[in-house]
Amino acid sequence: MRLVVIALAIGPLVVAPLFAQQPAAQAESGQAMGMKYENLQWQTIVPELGSDSPQISILRVDPQSHATQLLIRVPKAVHVPMHWHSANETHTVIRGTWTFEHGGSRDELGPGGFNYIPAKMHHQAWASNDALVFITVDAGWDVNWVNGPPTKADLGKTPDIRR
Repeated sequence: MRLVVIALAIGPLVVAPLFAQQPAAQAESGQAMGMKYENLQWQTIVPELGSDSPQISILRVDPQSHATQLLIRVPKAVHVPMHWHSANETHTVIRGTWTFEHGGSRDELGPGGFNYIPAKMHHQAWASNDALVFITVDAGWDVNWVNGPPTKADLGKTPDIRR
């Protein structure tokens, strides 16, 4: 099984059971597939946040390139602190509002909103209550926290107003 590596400020940490592939995510490159939302398997991203933690569902991982399609949902508004990924990443908002800050700019996106963030670009995000985002990654998905993952202090946070 492919594992996702989360690198914290203190170094890499492999979280095997957290992001183990779902059986449907292992479909061969040449096969079509479909998944119903109500049948997805969700895994907690930050166990310390309990039921308020963002959750991830890995939809598909390409067996050759490891390109990944996934969903992230949040039950409660949350600030996702500064982090980066090893591969290019896109976000398409399905539900709620997501605000992404990267390279000195900020984009507030609602349903249907889309952005692209190049590999290794530091970024952070804020999600509204009950928000859902579809993410594609050009390779295996990872998250590398600059100063650590979200904490209870990040729950309920919204972006500050810029003037």
